[in-house]
Amino acid sequence: MKVIFTQDVRGRGKRGEVKNVPDGYAQNFLFKRNMAKPANKANMTTLKRIEANEQAAYEAEKAEAEKIKAVLDKDETVVNFKSKAGTDARLFGSISGKKIVEGLEKQYGIKIDKRKLNLPEPIKSLGYTNVPVKLFKGVEGTIRVHVTEQD
Repeated sequence: MKVIFTQDVRGRGKRGEVKNVPDGYAQNFLFKRNMAKPANKANMTTLKRIEANEQAAYEAEKAEAEKIKAVLDKDETVVNFKSKAGTDARLFGSISGKKIVEGLEKQYGIKIDKRKLNLPEPIKSLGYTNVPVKLFKGVEGTIRVHVTEQD
């Protein structure tokens, strides 16, 4: 019997797959636990529509990430901060990922999740710093951060 899996079933199939399984297994286990549906014409069209919607959402999210990457890669896109510093150009305090994301949103209106930043430790010195950011699978950009001394 052909079935469409509605959720992952260990050793049998993943969500959205269409596979042949024994009739008794399908009737007595999969259908009763809502783990699968019969692969009839109506359910197949529903599956195709769901896959098309998921693909469209994936493409839209990727396009949005590409658009943000294009803005970030421009030379004039620099997030500026002013902070107190000592004589050796070391900051009193630091610029964290959260501050970088807030500054990017305030200065350019771009919203990014702080967990997407690849900042191993906060910025603790004056000057320019390039912060890599993973926007989407396979789409990575760089945020330029400029820290100047506060008057």
